[in-house]
Amino acid sequence: MIVVTGATGNIGRPLTRALAEAGEQVTAVSRHPAAVPEGVRHVVADLAEPAGLGPALAGAKSLFLLLSGDLHATGANPADIIGEAVDRGVRRVVLLSTLGVVTRPFGTTRVAMRALEDTVRESGLEWAVLRPGGFASNALWWAESVRTRRVVAAPFGDTGVPVVDPADIAAVAAACLLEDRHTGGAYELTGPEVITPRGQTEALAAALGSPVDFHELTREEARAGMSRAMPAELADDTLDILGSPSSAEQRVSPDIERVLGRAPRTFADWAARNVDAFR
Repeated sequence: MIVVTGATGNIGRPLTRALAEAGEQVTAVSRHPAAVPEGVRHVVADLAEPAGLGPALAGAKSLFLLLSGDLHATGANPADIIGEAVDRGVRRVVLLSTLGVVTRPFGTTRVAMRALEDTVRESGLEWAVLRPGGFASNALWWAESVRTRRVVAAPFGDTGVPVVDPADIAAVAAACLLEDRHTGGAYELTGPEVITPRGQTEALAAALGSPVDFHELTREEARAGMSRAMPAELADDTLDILGSPSSAEQRVSPDIERVLGRAPRTFADWAARNVDAFR
């Protein structure tokens, strides 16, 4: 049995479906009740309270660990989740980390994630670590303005990074959970090309079949909007990457193709599949 945390999100949902379609017994874990594919067991649990994962981990052979905001919860100790997995007899863990532990290792959240990576490696479990860069699905931040005004408003319109399709992250996670050959690997996951916000706008317009305007925000305007949805420190950190990505953050990684045997999906692919969110 394989346990998938964050099972109702944009990575966990396709991962759960892929594992179920592969004939695996799957337990989907989320903080709130949610619909899951037929035959998948669902458990409500809060990762900020690792002891509560016991019922989900009972009988599990593998764990996909996606922490999301739980990493930052007051008093949270994500290393306890690994300890709980060891105690319950889990044999393999696949951790969703971030490319930032390599490219910008000294931020508070990335120091914590690097420490968790170390805990995983030292746990005695089989392991793999996934380090994605920016997500294509972050474009959903623009969905309302595209629906209502046919405009994307974003900073740094002509500065890009190779955003990755969450479905590709899920596919790599499935491979790491199911195939022994990926054990002990740390995989940097990006899309196949650097794409700017202006380029993403053009891809959304093509998917919609109608024009979408691009309005460039100042950094201050973008920070004000982002700070309503995330801590100001995280907003500043994100804007630093978007505005001045390093060469490592603009590098197209070969790791998705190495694992899956195909090129990663483009942002245009993602836009076409998710166009209904923008209609």
